[in-house]
Amino acid sequence: MQYQRLGRSALEVSRVCLGTMTFGQQNTEAEAHAQLDLARAAGVNFIDTAELYAVPARAETYGASERIVGTWLRRQPRDQIVLATKVAGPARGLQWIRGGPLALDAANIQAAIEGSLRRLQTDYVDLYQLHWPERNQPMFGQWQYDPARERECTSIRAQLEALSALVKAGKVRYVGLSNEHPWGVAEFVRLAREHDLPCVVSVQNAYNLLNRIYEYGMAELCQREGVGLLAYSPLAFGLLTGKYLDDPKAPGRLNEFAGFGQRYDKPSVAPAVAAYAKLAKAFGRSPAALSLAFVLGRGFVNSTIIGATSIEQLKNNLDAAAMTLSGDEIAAIEAVHLQWSNPAP
Repeated sequence: MQYQRLGRSALEVSRVCLGTMTFGQQNTEAEAHAQLDLARAAGVNFIDTAELYAVPARAETYGASERIVGTWLRRQPRDQIVLATKVAGPARGLQWIRGGPLALDAANIQAAIEGSLRRLQTDYVDLYQLHWPERNQPMFGQWQYDPARERECTSIRAQLEALSALVKAGKVRYVGLSNEHPWGVAEFVRLAREHDLPCVVSVQNAYNLLNRIYEYGMAELCQREGVGLLAYSPLAFGLLTGKYLDDPKAPGRLNEFAGFGQRYDKPSVAPAVAAYAKLAKAFGRSPAALSLAFVLGRGFVNSTIIGATSIEQLKNNLDAAAMTLSGDEIAAIEAVHLQWSNPAP
């Protein structure tokens, strides 16, 4: 396992991070602990969760992933695990999360971290992330900014001040963002610098062969400002494994949870997936291995978040993480990308 410094923090994280959003929904506690043990044995020291998880978000499973990670974490040397979690952003219809949080203000952030620490059975988290922005911006499969949807929101400076209080209290070591866009990252960086507040060290965004929009504006910004990318959904909810090509009704989140894959419900996704699967076969690789190796090989990716619903899947993903693509493979990927550019932004 390779390790890399996360942004400009002092955290040395494994290039593979174990995501936990299946814990408590698709995986039992015992299954989840087995995954955590396997990942740890493979050298993974980086675990990512969120107060929202398990997914899809339901009142019955709210906080389940953190609780399951917590019962495992209490048996581990705490200083050898880099633990990341997230505070849920504003949302309507999620009344079980602090009454349906409509703000990322100090009160919501404070309440969220206290709940997460209890469930995780720890005194601190290494990385605390804003799960999605409070302000108006396109998210989760939307691709156009609509100024008509502007609304009042907590200022970014106030959000940073709330996070700063957690850092000063020793409950959080570093702060990060998730599902962010260039303007948001730039504002967080600028205001932190101007007001001596914690600088964000990472951004957790979707990045895969079907969605490379991070490269357009975020890559340069984050490189220059020392903000590391935590790439999530490297297999595009399983689409890039190719399993849905042969069996559109194959078991998986896209079929089990209605409306869960809105980001991928777009006309150019299927032909792009087929093209990458064909390319993988030509080079003697599985589609999943090609897709994971591509993301892990990108220089701006500090760590790639992988998730699994079985030990076998996790083993295969960890094996793929050790692969390196050839120059010919990269060139072939770029050719497909130019034909089917970002079908699932």
